[in-house]
Amino acid sequence: MNANVGGIDRVLRIVAGLVLVILAILGIGNPWTWIGVVPLATGLLGWCPAYTLFGLRTCPLRKA
Repeated sequence: MNANVGGIDRVLRIVAGLVLVILAILGIGNPWTWIGVVPLATGLLGWCPAYTLFGLRTCPLRKA
């Protein structure tokens, strides 16, 4: 499980995920706001399974 989510992408995922989860906790919006757990988790882990599936990465490659 190599990191495939880069810096700006991670920050945006974490912020969006937190906003959605907070809205869900407060009862604002609908039950779908709990989907914010997904971008929150992928942002915190730095790995996105969908990126792996499609061969994408926003994380710079490390030089050997």
